[in-house]
Amino acid sequence: MIVILDNGGQYVHRIWRTLRYLEVEAKIIPNTTPLEEIKAMRPKGIIFSGGPDINRTGNCKAILEHYDEFNVPILGICLGHQLIARHFGGKVGRGEKAEYSLVEIEIIEENDIFTGFPRKLKVWESHMDEVKELPPGFKLLARSGTCPVEAMKHESLPIYGVQFHPEVSHTERGAEVYRNFARLCGEL
Repeated sequence: MIVILDNGGQYVHRIWRTLRYLEVEAKIIPNTTPLEEIKAMRPKGIIFSGGPDINRTGNCKAILEHYDEFNVPILGICLGHQLIARHFGGKVGRGEKAEYSLVEIEIIEENDIFTGFPRKLKVWESHMDEVKELPPGFKLLARSGTCPVEAMKHESLPIYGVQFHPEVSHTERGAEVYRNFARLCGEL
């Protein structure tokens, strides 16, 4: 099962629906769920959803602080991506302009979640803040003309972040991002 921590984002149920469409067991839980309860669920992977406020991400940061107790792939979406970057020492701040539209990204490295993807992809963005500087120990996977860090991966741990929303139908091949993540989790 993949656990989705709900950070109050407008698309959290679409993440769940996309995983269910792929026949992957998934469960949405409040981001305030205690770590012991999350561990008891024995997740094979964890997704940090998007949301409106990086200071209201509940126990997402605690999961990163206690990563060795979970030791499963983690995928941060939008706000979740920003939270991962900030936790590991990256810089997060206001974008030059708010993005609520289709954006073309350039995939720098296929690496795991982008396996088999073309070099350019149109994705749905819905954010005001963005990762301005890659955290130490992370690899850049994708960028766009307006956002320098559209996707990233930890160099040695299966921790990923994407600024865009793969669960939204406007994102090309979005379900494949979740399919690739589910494969990393051993769920496909």
